[in-house]
Amino acid sequence: QLIESGGGLVQPGDSLRLSCAASGRTFSNYVMAWFRQAPGKEREFVATIIWSGSRTTYADSVKGRFTISRDNAKNTVYLQMNSLKPEDTAVYYCAASQSFGSRRWEYDSWGQGTQVTVSS
Repeated sequence: QLIESGGGLVQPGDSLRLSCAASGRTFSNYVMAWFRQAPGKEREFVATIIWSGSRTTYADSVKGRFTISRDNAKNTVYLQMNSLKPEDTAVYYCAASQSFGSRRWEYDSWGQGTQVTVSS
C-alpha cells in the first residue's frame, strides 16, 4: 500500500515536499517513482529512484527543480519540488516497481494521489 501526502495550493515560485509512505512490502527492494496527471491529460512520468537511492532519473520538464529521495528505514519516498510553475498543477501519484524505468506499465503498485495546485 502506498499513501501520498503533502499536496496543497501554492503560488508560482514556491516549494512543496510530497511524501509517500509504503507498507506491506520490503520497501528497499523496489524502485519508486512519482507520476502526475493534469486535468484532461495522460498520466506522465516525473521522477524515479533506484533501490539504494544512488541513481535517479527525471522528466525534462522538472529537471533542476524537483528532487526525488528515499529513506528506506522509514519506508518513505519524497519529492521535493522547488520553483513551482502553474503547469506543475496535477494529481501526483507514487508508484512502485521491480524495474528501473519511466513507463507507466512498468509500475504495478500505485497510491491514491495527492493534489498539487500552483496558482497566484
